[in-house]
Amino acid sequence: MVKIKSSRQLVSMTKDSSSRHPAFEARSSDSDTSDEESDHLDAISSRKKRKLSADFSQDEEDDDQDDQDESDDDDEDEDEVDGKKQQPAAKPTLTFNAPSRIKRQPAKGDSERIAKGQPVTDAEMEDAVQSIAQAAGKKRILAPTDQNTTFESLGVEPWLVQSLANLAVKRPTGIQKGCIAEILKGRDCIGGSRTGSGKTIAFAVPILQKYAQDPELALQIYEQFKAVSSPHVLKAALIIGGSDMRSQAIALAQRPSIVIATPGRLADHIRSSGEDTICGLRRVKFLVLDEADRLLSSKGPGSMLPHIDECMAVLPPPEDRQTLLFTATVTPEVRALKEMPTRPGKEPVHVCEVDTQVLAIPDSLKQSYIQLTVTHREHFLHEFLLTDANAERSIIIFVNRTSTAQFLHHLLRLLDHRVTSLHSKLRQQQRIDNLGRFRASAARILVATDVASRGLDIPEVSVVVNYDLPRDPDDYIHRVGRTARAGRKGEAVNFVGQRDVELVLAIEKRVGRPMEKWEEEGVNLETRVIRDSLKLVSEKKREALLNIEENREVGGRRKRQKLKLGAV
Repeated sequence: MVKIKSSRQLVSMTKDSSSRHPAFEARSSDSDTSDEESDHLDAISSRKKRKLSADFSQDEEDDDQDDQDESDDDDEDEDEVDGKKQQPAAKPTLTFNAPSRIKRQPAKGDSERIAKGQPVTDAEMEDAVQSIAQAAGKKRILAPTDQNTTFESLGVEPWLVQSLANLAVKRPTGIQKGCIAEILKGRDCIGGSRTGSGKTIAFAVPILQKYAQDPELALQIYEQFKAVSSPHVLKAALIIGGSDMRSQAIALAQRPSIVIATPGRLADHIRSSGEDTICGLRRVKFLVLDEADRLLSSKGPGSMLPHIDECMAVLPPPEDRQTLLFTATVTPEVRALKEMPTRPGKEPVHVCEVDTQVLAIPDSLKQSYIQLTVTHREHFLHEFLLTDANAERSIIIFVNRTSTAQFLHHLLRLLDHRVTSLHSKLRQQQRIDNLGRFRASAARILVATDVASRGLDIPEVSVVVNYDLPRDPDDYIHRVGRTARAGRKGEAVNFVGQRDVELVLAIEKRVGRPMEKWEEEGVNLETRVIRDSLKLVSEKKREALLNIEENREVGGRRKRQKLKLGAV
């Protein structure tokens, strides 16, 4: 079984909403925020506007070459944040670029217009997307709502039910009710459900059970279960960037039962590691695309579709494997895969969507905003972290740039906060170590880019802070999905500058709920900033910037003292 995960992985507003935001009335005509707020101004798409005409084939080749040259020169954080969302899409013909290569038939009259070189309008393109989404939506199957449904009634074997109970998982969630039984029947499946709803268990349980149906493997599981009371006998290989290629090639050559990989690194092995390494991939029985919306997105130079295509080329054809797609945001590209042709006698693709639109975020999540001036953003953050309600909480702070993550990591450590960071400029082992510190509560604050917005399941996270608001509302959903998971309570606090109005409105429209003004009894952040933080934070800010300029590592108090003694 191969599980391909997104490499970013290892959140209705009325017209008078501005009355809730006093400073929102002064709207800037420029939608881009300042450099302190986000990295949008550095994006390739902000510097380049692509033109599309009826005969655009040559122009598109030139643009693609220019994009490639620019992306090679840009740093890694642009590829991480801006590349995936900010590239303005060209107006294509009425097709969807997906690994299945399925193309929608043009509507009546479209073929003639395209043949004559007449461009497709924005309205027509939007109608085409909506028609495909509606057609797929009519055929989708919603999850059972019976509150008495159990894992046993879904066909899960007793040994797996006991293993789930040991993990405190006793009742299936909506996505698990809708998918487990169908996957056990051998059907391909597309599952959509909000973050924290148990999508991983929805595909892991039936895969483990079907593996155990092999007599020899079942015997191994039984013997291991008797020995150590745990059915962990399947060999798994983790194939991700930042780790040693040779050791990964050896692991693949040993024919692991499960391969968990990012598309780019797996494609590297397919190209360079030889047939002995990848021959096991040709017998794959299950293919899981986790965070399928990200994997199948064709937007921007950060698209993973080319790597996905390389991986698909060595896997068995669709009729000889079971394909499972799971995501929190079901996009038209994902829905279009339902129309994949199937071999005669094979069940059609099963589609199950649970709370993907109506409830983009859970009811147990409290959303609030703090209105501030951009120049004092870090001052407000420091005072927010010191309030009585937040002093002991586990908090994730999301930013849009790796440089901002580095700066906040240095600054908050200098201000004596227990903090660590997670972003693309860290080595892979350092990312793993930092995440381990946060999970173990050695650090109570994690400063992260969107590399941490998907897939992290840390039940103890109480608050998500959007230090920079995301450019895309779907990214907001994934960010705030790191808290209020599996029915727990959580809070999302958004730092809102004077130019963030449109972003706030777009987010509120997407999630269907307005944000409330952040309040804590007896606390006035603005007063605290003026009284306590202006001088202190400004001094530590200069020291943090100096440490970054001198390429010093983030260290605790003892390490900083050693550095100063060494300098003397």
